Amino acid sequence: MNTTAPHGVTDAARLRRWRLVLGAAAEPALGGLGTADDKAIDKALGAVYDSGSGAGRSRGDRAGGLGGSAPRVARWLGDIRTYFPSTVVEVVQRDAVERLNLTQLLLEPELMEAVEPDVHLVGTLLSLNRVIPETTKATARMVVSKVVKEIEERIATRTVAAVSGALNRSARTSRPKPRDIDFDRTIRKNLANYLPEQRTIIAERLVGYGRRAQAVHRDVILAIDQSGSMASSVVYSSVFGAVLASMRSLRTSLVVFDTEVVDLTEKLSDPVDVLFGTQLGGGTYINRAIAYCQSLITRPTDSLFFLISDLYEGGVREEMLRRVHAMKESGVQVVVLLALSDDGAPSYDRENAAALAALGVPAFACTPDRFPDLLAQALNRGDLMRWGTEHR
Repeated sequence: MNTTAPHGVTDAARLRRWRLVLGAAAEPALGGLGTADDKAIDKALGAVYDSGSGAGRSRGDRAGGLGGSAPRVARWLGDIRTYFPSTVVEVVQRDAVERLNLTQLLLEPELMEAVEPDVHLVGTLLSLNRVIPETTKATARMVVSKVVKEIEERIATRTVAAVSGALNRSARTSRPKPRDIDFDRTIRKNLANYLPEQRTIIAERLVGYGRRAQAVHRDVILAIDQSGSMASSVVYSSVFGAVLASMRSLRTSLVVFDTEVVDLTEKLSDPVDVLFGTQLGGGTYINRAIAYCQSLITRPTDSLFFLISDLYEGGVREEMLRRVHAMKESGVQVVVLLALSDDGAPSYDRENAAALAALGVPAFACTPDRFPDLLAQALNRGDLMRWGTEHR
């Protein structure tokens, strides 16, 4: 462990930081905490991290804890919001839910009003949405709505621009407006007109991007695995689906699945409705979901199919691969996203991912910020295998 102090940090400040990180057990070696604020921070952290989950102790035999009442948890949440920025609050409260089994307390309105909303909290609420009491549903919906709004603000503009640009670029014209000139293709078309003495090319023929009329040009189908491990991906995928559905140039369908398949396309006008139409957890029958999505495809060569799943198939694996192959052979663009989230490298079935890659179907994880670029590449029928490798 590197305990070297950053430039400008005193020895006393360095010891204080390590004391807060390591907890009360480090006090004999590092000294105590002097201020009331430091003691309050230590108490707030200790409630979550001073637990007896190590060797020789059961998970329930802990030195700290938040107790069993929503008011006490709400006060604790107020403390950590006082002493830490929102990004740290999100991490600490997520650890508290996981380490101290606070899932049931999330059903309390008082607690719901105190939490710092984030994607992971939304995932937890969605997994509970069938048992959330009526007194808490309105508050839970407000929490989910806030997170959805933040995601929309983050991704909507770039997504619309990427889709519009990709569709416009798929139409070529010989009389482009200056802003629509494809300089690379124009130079290639006019290489014969190169003037060595001037070191320039005379562009007798312009090549540019046309502007498509407002009509449906592509069908996009999102099939989202709603098993518990895919919680963040469900949230982001639902918001992207709603953004795409708002564009008249696309016909967007959204399907969620576990062992059953549910078509939520009619709810796409409100991503919050989409999310509350999901049920996180349960098994995974990918083959059944693909079979349903095949029934939605009427224009294979104009269709783009995203399967968002960790590929842990509980159904018939061979049939799943046959369906994907048949879909691809008919002209459908098929892309598998092992995750659509900021959670880092996902866990996934590597054997199934390799089998799909052998069929020419790219399978990789993607962050929400990268997805608009990926979508543009797919709409332009770019090399997605290469794109996935470059952005891995």
